Amino acid sequence: MMYSKFVKPAFDDFILPTKKYADIIIPRGGDNHVAVDLIVQHIRTKLGQHDLCKIYPNLYVIQSTFQIRGMHTLIRDSQTTKHDFVFYADRLIRLVVEHGLGHLPFTEKQVITPTGSVYTGVDFCKRLCGVSVIRSGESMENALRACCKGIKIGKILIHREGDNGQQLIYEKLPTDIADRHVLLLDPILGTGNSAVQAISLLIRKGVPESNIIFLNLISAPQGVHVVCKAFPRIKIVTSEIDIGLNEDFRVVPGMGEFGDRYFGTDDDEQQVVLAPPQ
Repeated sequence: MMYSKFVKPAFDDFILPTKKYADIIIPRGGDNHVAVDLIVQHIRTKLGQHDLCKIYPNLYVIQSTFQIRGMHTLIRDSQTTKHDFVFYADRLIRLVVEHGLGHLPFTEKQVITPTGSVYTGVDFCKRLCGVSVIRSGESMENALRACCKGIKIGKILIHREGDNGQQLIYEKLPTDIADRHVLLLDPILGTGNSAVQAISLLIRKGVPESNIIFLNLISAPQGVHVVCKAFPRIKIVTSEIDIGLNEDFRVVPGMGEFGDRYFGTDDDEQQVVLAPPQ
């Protein structure tokens, strides 16, 4: 009743006629600094995405929808509870994993349907494993297991020292990893230094560069440049490219310390449990 009596007539009288003049209408015009800043940031982000995807054909940003934007809004909000953060992060991770699986090789396969008809489809890649970068990367393991039943998952721990210092201090990988396609899991691509260390280790273990797919939720342009220039044959799949890095080398606007928010720990908590691959 309220919609038919007030909302719909107001829309038809004041909003609908303006569609032929403008795509976006900002209340109070230039004085609405919040709205203007939001639009500018969105345009800057989209332009950056398109430019990077043109420069690096091995970079894939999943198509943005209102659902994806809504989930990003929730997990980026500093006031979001841990329960909601985990719930929506898991949803977004699942989308990234599914998109990454779409870049694996496949073979044609025919099956007989219950109606007795022949259906020509594809067979999934059998030689596959995941590798999570401890600790944040472990948050992506459940989504991978949900998509790939019984998949083997290895782990890599890289300790950050200073701005650029990276030290590999732990790795546990499947013994036959050189014969598999690898999904590398780390939700945030910032400077790219940790990713370079992890990818270099996989290559030293015999994994062909073209067999590595790096999955993350958000990427900084600086990290994309570093990884794609160092390894032009790997694939990067992300859900959004952010503006860049701040003076502390944190992704902005970013979502804070992903591992702390996902696992409910403090910034100064350093305990890490090292488990064998499954």
